[in-house]
Amino acid sequence: MASVEVRSVRKSAALRPRGPGKLQPARSMPLDYRYSAAGGRKAANGVGARAAVAPEEEEEEGVEVGVVGFEGDADSPYSSQAATTEEVEEEGDGERGGGDAEVDSAAAATGARATAATTPRRQSPAGAGSPSQRDARWGDTSSYGARKKHRVFCQLPNSDWALCTVITTSGDDSVLKLPEGKVLRLKTESLEAANPEILDGVDDLMQLSYLSEPSVLYNLQYRYSQDLIYTKAGPVLVAVNPFKKVPLYGNEYIDAYRNKTKDSPHVYAIADSALREMKRDEVNQSIIISGESGAGKTETAKIAMQYLASLGGGGGIEYEILQTNPILEAFGNAKTLRNDNSSRFGKLIEIHFSTTGRICGAMIQTFLLEKSRVVQCAVGERSYHIFYQLCAGAPASLRDKLNMKKADEYKYLKQSCCYSIAGVDDAQMFRTVTEAMNIVHISKEDQDNVFTMVSAILWLGDVSFTVIDNENHVEIVVDEAAETVARLLGCSIEDLNLALSKRHMKVNNENIVQKLTLSQAIDTRDALAKSLYASLFEWLVEQINKSLSVGKRRTGRSISILDIYGFESFDRNSFEQFCINYANERLQQHFNRHLFKLEQEEYVEDGIDWAKVEFEDNQNCLNLFEKKPLGLLSLLDEESTFPNATDLTFANKLKQHLNNNSCFRGERGKAFAVRHYAGEVAYDTSGFLEKNRDLLHMDSIQFLAKCKSSLPQMFASKMLSQSDNPLPVPYRNSAADSQKLSVAMKFKGQLFQLMQRLESTTPHFIRCIKPNNLQLPAIYEQGLVLQQLKCCGVLEVVRISRSGYPTRMTHQKFARRYGFLLLEDVASQDPLSVSVAILHQFNILPEMYQVGYTKLFFRTGQIGKLEDTRNRTLHGILRVQSCFRGHQARRHARERIRGVLALQSFIRGENARKMYSSLARKHRAAIILQRNLKCWLARRYFVNIRKASVVIQSGIRGCLVRRCAGNVDLLNVLREFESKKEAEGDQILIKASFLAELQRRILKAEATVREKDEENEMLQQRLQQYENRWSEYEQKMKAMEEMWQKQMRSLQSSLSVAKKSLALDETPRMSDSSVDQSWESNGVHIGSASQLVPRTVGREMNASISVISRLAEEFEQRSQVFADDAKFLVEVKSGQADASLNPDMELRRLKQNFDSWKKDFGSRIRETKVILNKLGSGNESSPNSVKRKWWGRLNTSKFS
Repeated sequence: MASVEVRSVRKSAALRPRGPGKLQPARSMPLDYRYSAAGGRKAANGVGARAAVAPEEEEEEGVEVGVVGFEGDADSPYSSQAATTEEVEEEGDGERGGGDAEVDSAAAATGARATAATTPRRQSPAGAGSPSQRDARWGDTSSYGARKKHRVFCQLPNSDWALCTVITTSGDDSVLKLPEGKVLRLKTESLEAANPEILDGVDDLMQLSYLSEPSVLYNLQYRYSQDLIYTKAGPVLVAVNPFKKVPLYGNEYIDAYRNKTKDSPHVYAIADSALREMKRDEVNQSIIISGESGAGKTETAKIAMQYLASLGGGGGIEYEILQTNPILEAFGNAKTLRNDNSSRFGKLIEIHFSTTGRICGAMIQTFLLEKSRVVQCAVGERSYHIFYQLCAGAPASLRDKLNMKKADEYKYLKQSCCYSIAGVDDAQMFRTVTEAMNIVHISKEDQDNVFTMVSAILWLGDVSFTVIDNENHVEIVVDEAAETVARLLGCSIEDLNLALSKRHMKVNNENIVQKLTLSQAIDTRDALAKSLYASLFEWLVEQINKSLSVGKRRTGRSISILDIYGFESFDRNSFEQFCINYANERLQQHFNRHLFKLEQEEYVEDGIDWAKVEFEDNQNCLNLFEKKPLGLLSLLDEESTFPNATDLTFANKLKQHLNNNSCFRGERGKAFAVRHYAGEVAYDTSGFLEKNRDLLHMDSIQFLAKCKSSLPQMFASKMLSQSDNPLPVPYRNSAADSQKLSVAMKFKGQLFQLMQRLESTTPHFIRCIKPNNLQLPAIYEQGLVLQQLKCCGVLEVVRISRSGYPTRMTHQKFARRYGFLLLEDVASQDPLSVSVAILHQFNILPEMYQVGYTKLFFRTGQIGKLEDTRNRTLHGILRVQSCFRGHQARRHARERIRGVLALQSFIRGENARKMYSSLARKHRAAIILQRNLKCWLARRYFVNIRKASVVIQSGIRGCLVRRCAGNVDLLNVLREFESKKEAEGDQILIKASFLAELQRRILKAEATVREKDEENEMLQQRLQQYENRWSEYEQKMKAMEEMWQKQMRSLQSSLSVAKKSLALDETPRMSDSSVDQSWESNGVHIGSASQLVPRTVGREMNASISVISRLAEEFEQRSQVFADDAKFLVEVKSGQADASLNPDMELRRLKQNFDSWKKDFGSRIRETKVILNKLGSGNESSPNSVKRKWWGRLNTSKFS
């Protein structure tokens, strides 16, 4: 029984601090604080999370009588924390002000049923909304609300709740006005009080003053109409599928939730919370997403993955993780009547993080792929997306290789008469899938093998059979389908026919070949197709896991995202719905355990005051499934081992053993019903045993092993490896012995492992809600939404979160985390004393927390205030630290700058000194080098001059020596002659005629020399003219060339004249000798002396002739060279020849060379002349006259 306290408060009374049992006038408080959960403190969003106490009906002027529920009153509809209001008439017109009207509208009647008894929740949702069966735990405030003419909810004939206003009340009836203006009369007890308008659309259901089914429905619908699809329900996020794109995602929102600039409910907020808790507590996290088919679970999972990838990315692996979604959706999703992209398998994505919070890998685990959809699907549905994507988007080369047809031409696909999805381009999706495969490192060869298997499965469905005898035995029809299947699988037609139309059996140790009937052959074909697709799907997941493997980067920190099928209830529910709903029962138990059981057990263990909240526990239903040996799964597994068992015998066995269970109800024929947490579901056992066995005969496995394609061989090898523990012997020989466990037991084991993994994590729950079955936006079906809310247990979660203590922390952790906020030192430093001191310092009201044996427990929002204070304090500390560090850094920077400048100046000075020293050394070295080079050049020039001088001197000395030697020889000859003459005493008589002849020759030679001298002068003048012409030649190249050639011709003619003159000179020499001979012939003997003189003169003449010959040869050679060079330069100047030179410059250089040679040649001629003159003056004989004659002729030929 809830405690009730009645107090009177006068308007003029002074305000007192608010506390338990104390009332405070609401009008005297600021509006933002009037609905606060804690007295004198502002609540989140300006709205209190607790209901307000309304005044009683009896009022006196200036006096208000109110009712307040004390802490711990579980039966109070206002969760034990009451706000107070004061109702005062305004002076003047007697009407309330706008702000006070809101306060009074928020204050619904609480005293009428303050002690309402709590009744257990009904088991079935049927009729849950009827007024007569309304849950009493919400409290009854309708009568007061009706009398006060407030807003209320009424239930319409179609079971929908409508928000209306009470016009008047009469007895037990109330007259209501609907928003559209319609007026109704209903029983007052059937009404539900509505929340004040200020609470419309709050983002957390815990903030509702009246927590009831219609208020929750209305709040979700209000937010849904404004595209606010996310709502908090305590620790659970409720996501309503908008069936359209809403502007709530993208990098802008990711940054906002990462930086905490947004705190509204969102998947990003849940993912951010999981990531922060993983880093802070070093505990693995899990995000469990549940809901029925079409509620948006898959999209929600992808959104959570995108946020984690954005925050934990950076290494590239996060992009690969996101690209697994198109692959898994293509091979694991299909269009159903309820959802265009329904996941036909469950998956758990475990994302691993490094110590720095970066994603380092992932692992994907899948559950219970719906294999039967490969070979059969209902009308209006589709098989798996990949079949249609391959048919529409395969490139021409791949299409020809696989012999692809259109989707409506395959038997497996055309039986549903549905080939496309509105707004979806299958061809584009196929390209997306192939790109995703490339990103997750599935090779091109493996992709081709995958698409080959997909095509082979489609063609396998087209394989037909023909009856061959009266017993309905069949063989395959060898047509395009059979040939294509054989080619794609890499087998022969005979092997394919043997695998599909015959079966090998072992009876009494004898092998028997059994021919199959038409139905058996079709079942075998379909079983092979289903097995191929399931194996292909498992292989794809393995390849993805290899690509995303963590390896050595594993850290033990991870966030798991569970996307599993939602609760399903159709007109006909088969084995798949049986397994799916069992999985949802197990997940609901996990949900209950964490939000209800564990929490309440923790309250009891820590010894805090706690009012137990009743919730519907589904443990009884789980026992119905899992109990041994008389549970649904055990009986199904047992019946599957009997070869003669049928679906009917299985149904009868269930009714025989389970009729006493409250969650089981047997029905006629093969049907039975199970009362799930979400409602009762009737199952049809037709096909249960076959689907549970899911057998592939050994012949089919051996057939796959014989195929040449790599994937079928791999699938067969894996199937054989699973046959270590086959089914019992009675069934092994007659069916496949490759099954280790039945499907149901294998699925149970997978769920058990999944639950173990989730139990080791901190869970975060997201409940996805489907607003309508038409999959259209802006349509909100209250009945459908309410059913899902009940299935998810959202209302119970809100109740337990409101009345409980959802936040808890150990004394040690609390003191360590917030102890630095204490302004004064605590006498006792134990964690409990420090924690209590912190609570007192921050004025945390006693009703907002409880102190347990080991932990502190807080109501919703209280720890957030401490966290805000802590964050602000830490921010301030960081600001102070940053300022101090900045000051220190600037001071150190200035000191370092000064030191750096001094060091730089020292370094620059040292470098300058080193550079100066180096430059000085280089300067001295350059001077020394220059001096040595000049000396070397001077020495070389001196040496060359000296060598030239030596050569010239040696030539002159040689000439002098040779001349003197001739005179000495002549003197010696004369002396010898005189001595002989004296000795012999003979005197030689020289004839006067001979002497006269000699004198005449000498005179003639002197005259010839004089003539030659005159010719030399004339030639000198002509040479001057040639020089003048040479300067003119520099100006006009062509004229110069002609003049040059003319000069060369002249020189050549002169040379020829000189040669002729030399030839004529031989005659006198010969005449001299002839004279001597004539003297001897006449008997005149001149003796030895007379013979020696002509010989000596002849040798001197021969030497002179050789010198002149050399000069003539040099003249010819040099004249030819100068003529050739001049001709070449003329050709270059006129463009007849190509050369990289300047012809004008070269011509000037040639002239200089010619002048130099001419001067040198003239000097040598003059020297030769001098020598010859000396020879002529020293001996006035015939030889001297001959030399002078040569000299004249040579000079004449040179300068002619």
